[in-house]
Amino acid sequence: MTTALEQAIHGKTAKVGIIGLGYVGLPLIRAFIAAGFRTMGFDVDQSKVDQLLAGKSYIKHIPAEWIVQHVGDGRFVPTADMRRLAEADALLICVPTPLNDSRDPDLSYIENTAEQIAAVLRPEQLVVLESTTYPGTTKDVVLPILEKSGLKVGRDFYLAFSPEREDPGNANYTAERIPKVVGGIESASGHLAQLLYSQAMAQVVPVANCEVAEAAKILENTYRAINIALVNELKMLFMRIGIDVWDVIDAAKTKPFGFQAFYPGPGLGGHCIPIDPFYLTWLARRNGMTTRFIELAGEINTSMPNFVIQRLVEALNNVSKPLRGSKICVLGVAYKKDVDDPRESPSFKLMEMLLAGGAVVSYNDPHVPKLPKMRHYDVPDMSSSPLTPEFLAAQDGILLATDHSAYDYDFILEHARMFIDTRNAAKNVKKHREKIVKA
Repeated sequence: MTTALEQAIHGKTAKVGIIGLGYVGLPLIRAFIAAGFRTMGFDVDQSKVDQLLAGKSYIKHIPAEWIVQHVGDGRFVPTADMRRLAEADALLICVPTPLNDSRDPDLSYIENTAEQIAAVLRPEQLVVLESTTYPGTTKDVVLPILEKSGLKVGRDFYLAFSPEREDPGNANYTAERIPKVVGGIESASGHLAQLLYSQAMAQVVPVANCEVAEAAKILENTYRAINIALVNELKMLFMRIGIDVWDVIDAAKTKPFGFQAFYPGPGLGGHCIPIDPFYLTWLARRNGMTTRFIELAGEINTSMPNFVIQRLVEALNNVSKPLRGSKICVLGVAYKKDVDDPRESPSFKLMEMLLAGGAVVSYNDPHVPKLPKMRHYDVPDMSSSPLTPEFLAAQDGILLATDHSAYDYDFILEHARMFIDTRNAAKNVKKHREKIVKA
């Protein structure tokens, strides 16, 4: 029998509510509006809601003009009033899932959101968790909270998991163009979630249940974390024996099968890769196992900022300078090139270590004009310094952490005294190569 919700999804009269208006939630809203749906955006951060209501964007790849248009025409209603959750026919949860200080999953954002939904949950609503988490969260954590409402899943309301797959800054893979994995708590929930996403996404990939969908996202990011750790470790080994790891990777990737290129760096960044694999290590401990590959990869990747600072200190020693008192400018605080997202960026760890060593620290990032407050790092308020010839010449070292396309490496190397290159960004620069320190 066709439900009222199914008819509303087919007819695009269903209202889609997105909880969490960040780097995942806003692109998702844009995808559903483009598909013809009306949307509501929920966030506990009133300042975000106020900016959106004023037609301002705080995410680079979501234009302010788009916000003005669709807040104005009523197809996007931002609000911090969680009592209005009942107005949406589908609620997609896109809230953070950080780790606590002991590297255990912090599900407080998911649990609080589920409690807020349960307080107003009504029949014929679909709830989908998109936040990355360990297998079993939807069934063991979210479902019991929602059923406190007295409603029954599969009969009164529906529940599914569909992992977010955002790649900020990648114009080829916007939210609607990335295949969407969907798994339901039971068959009716899976069917409705697949139907909803198929209206807005180019491809939907149905899986057996929520646990498979949850595990798929963890596998994707653990795969990347382990392979990045491998090339980070090889970078340190090859550097010691006089081989350039970047040349090695370029040679290896000419093989048309059996090899995928991953690249070393100053540490892992972003909300997913530095965090998600530890959800699996926690789950393994709960089940009496150890995940040695994941834990070793974590050790290597978290050690990379130490390696970079060691290389910088050695380079300063070679010109008879101590780290204490040296002027060091960090280039790039976003976690990846050409985006404005600083979450879990290794740049903050680098700056924290430099400050602890007594360096005089500044930074430049064309996409992050002012340093945001970070949960785990003690870095003072700073604004991006302009890269003038005078400023570059006054620094004892320029430490490249994020290789934004906006950087003119010929210009930087012409005026800088020393350039610590963690990304092989200056590979095509012909002059002043004696200033380059690879790290």
